[in-house]
Amino acid sequence: MKYFITFITLTFLNSLSIKAQETTKRRPDKYVSTGPRYGVRGGLNLSDLYVSDAKQADFRIGFNLGLFAKLPVFKMVSLQPELNFANKGADVVYTNTILNGTARYKLDYIELPVMVVVNVSQFFNVQAGVYGAALVNSNTRNKATGDKFNFADNIETEDYNKLDAGIALGGGIDMGAIGIGIRYSLGLTKIGKDKTYMGSTYNFPDGTNGVINFYASLSLN
Repeated sequence: MKYFITFITLTFLNSLSIKAQETTKRRPDKYVSTGPRYGVRGGLNLSDLYVSDAKQADFRIGFNLGLFAKLPVFKMVSLQPELNFANKGADVVYTNTILNGTARYKLDYIELPVMVVVNVSQFFNVQAGVYGAALVNSNTRNKATGDKFNFADNIETEDYNKLDAGIALGGGIDMGAIGIGIRYSLGLTKIGKDKTYMGSTYNFPDGTNGVINFYASLSLN
């Protein structure tokens, strides 16, 4: 799954780069900062969970919607804070002596990314930054009938960490007030809390968030 995510990300970024180069050839002017910009952004999320004790994890399809501000720092560099609502989670298949079945994790976050955006041409940009997120809704279900472990009854809202944090990388194309792009974010904190059972400490759900976000943005000024 990780290799599939990497392949999708690199393929999309490569297509963006080609499009940007073609556009730049038609309009070779260098990027010039035009002052702060504010707007809305949203798009499709393909979310995954990196779970060490599971057989596999399949994407959850969701969305990301929010606000952004693009604040120029230098001629080609801007700081872009955002405030987003984001769907995350995955369908996780467990096949071990303790857990046997498929869990559908649905996690919704209010997310605050802060990205450094570098305009490598008049239209094409690359992005890198960090994010913090607060869990606002969670739901766990048994995906298939006949699961030997009842995930819905054994995993409650209080079993999840309320905060998440991670890193993000991406790229995009700016065409006037409209932008499109792709971003990949990787969580660095476990979604589940540590628990103690019979003197042993374990983490469950033992996983971290990973999300591919295909987005479009619209500047309102």
